[in-house]
Amino acid sequence: MSYISWFNNHAIKHKKIVDKLLNKNYTQEQIVKYFDFDNMVKNEVKFCPLYKKNTKCHDMESLNCYLCACPNFRFNDEGLDIYNGFKILSKCEINNGEKLKAKDAIHQNCSSCNVPHYEEFVVKNFDVKWKKIMCKCYTTKV
Repeated sequence: MSYISWFNNHAIKHKKIVDKLLNKNYTQEQIVKYFDFDNMVKNEVKFCPLYKKNTKCHDMESLNCYLCACPNFRFNDEGLDIYNGFKILSKCEINNGEKLKAKDAIHQNCSSCNVPHYEEFVVKNFDVKWKKIMCKCYTTKV
């Protein structure tokens, strides 16, 4: 699956849950709390493939799934740049971090970063429109 396909599909799933919560008059605080991993595993099993296995994407005690992806992540399925003959398809705007090489491309490895899963970070960047928070993720070549 391409980055943009995942991005657009995830936005639809996210909106469906948020709309359901807004229809129940949830406050911002209640919406953020609803997206706690333990609650999502029980109530929104289709939101993430890891939920079926009760597995977290990051090893942290209190993981919030509101953002899922990170607003600091940048991607372009056609490539952002070229490095040593490899297309760079994704990168992090705040941390160079580890890269993964796959076939002819380089991808950002976010597995050691928990930034978007802290409730405080979610609250600081909150908007009921996930795509608005994530609007800088899809970018053109640099």
